Amino acid sequence: MSIELRDHQAGRTVSALRAIAILSAMIALASPASAADPKPDAIIKTQSVSARVLLDDRVKSDPALSADCLAEGKKWIEKNAAEAAASRKSDPQFFKDGGWEFERKYSVRSIVGDRYVSVLRDDYMDTHAAHPNSDVNTILWDKTAAKRISIRPFFSETSDNGATMKAMQKAVIASLKVEKKKRDAGDTATSEWFKDVQPSLLKIGAVTLAPSTEAGKSSGLTFHYPPYAVGPYAEGQYVAFVPWEALKPYLSPEGARIFGGARPKGDEDSGQ
Repeated sequence: MSIELRDHQAGRTVSALRAIAILSAMIALASPASAADPKPDAIIKTQSVSARVLLDDRVKSDPALSADCLAEGKKWIEKNAAEAAASRKSDPQFFKDGGWEFERKYSVRSIVGDRYVSVLRDDYMDTHAAHPNSDVNTILWDKTAAKRISIRPFFSETSDNGATMKAMQKAVIASLKVEKKKRDAGDTATSEWFKDVQPSLLKIGAVTLAPSTEAGKSSGLTFHYPPYAVGPYAEGQYVAFVPWEALKPYLSPEGARIFGGARPKGDEDSGQ
């Protein structure tokens, strides 16, 4: 007999064995760091919450980037600590097994031309709900200007519903469908799950510059989606890759300068 698990948001089913395997992998990846991991760069620990921020060594090697990420991370754990304290005060019975847990990790994904730094921001959240949750976002840092930027400078135009963004959206969805096929995602590879991937810089997904086989270049764009964004929770996070050649007609002079080469095999295998 085939056993099925039903996703509570979309009412779609995935096989139990596949769901269990993916969930196990997600928990292993998303769970807070162990005692052997580096010392947190910021931490709050009370009866209500255990929250911390971790910066990898490559983030910390850039003082301006490190300060920017740490300031943001501190605000995040302080906000969650305040919410945990308020919840414990109003509903102490939900904290009998301990406080809430939060962890935010900043890690460098790529450095292109010794100027553009792509950073992954991974969040873990356990508020004693049905299961812990995770989120992913990205930062594109311009070392020359010492500030966060978007991918806008790499394209001749990026207007909502414009030619560039429509081409990008089409390529992202095509990549996501390939990734879903690899996971045997079945009927979740439908347009319903991609409705929030819109032809807009603010709505297409969190983006990074992918590394390249050509030194100092980027092989294209990778878009990072947390659980529930483009599939049921059991399918975990997704990464869509768009090779720079697919967007070549829309590149600005700066885009033409930084893109080149191919995506390294190791990067594809890592799921980043």
